Amino acid sequence: MPTMIGETIPDIECPATGGQTIRLSDYRGRNLVLYFYPKAGTPGCTQEGLDFSAAADDFASVGTAILGASRDSLKAQENFKAKQGFPFDLLADQDETLCRAFAVIRLKKLYGRESLGVERSTFLIDAEGVLRREWRGVKVKGHVEEVLTAVRELASNRQD
Repeated sequence: MPTMIGETIPDIECPATGGQTIRLSDYRGRNLVLYFYPKAGTPGCTQEGLDFSAAADDFASVGTAILGASRDSLKAQENFKAKQGFPFDLLADQDETLCRAFAVIRLKKLYGRESLGVERSTFLIDAEGVLRREWRGVKVKGHVEEVLTAVRELASNRQD
């Protein structure tokens, strides 16, 4: 069953850059932006990562961590992070456990051929581990600003 808005996210463990194994519960106590992208190193995925990188300090200033995830190998994720200088970790979800928990595997069409792939999606998880917002079928341009606005709203609601 995919996680729905208002539900606590599952505590999934996933290999990550930097030789780590990250559990989603590691982020309790702060908000988490978890974004899924189709393939490391492709133009749209690179731009999305660069946009999140450029705003990383803004996210951190409102107590929010960022994680990127795809089905790429850990080696591909390490290379992607190193080449682009991302200040956040990337998850290598080769067994699709994380992708399935957030229902981001979709039937896609490219040049008339159908295949299963990752739908570009972003999830905002609050400090208690509850899914608060989701964006599916993301268009990269302007997306990070939209997510940052939602994070700021979430942060201001917690202070009220």
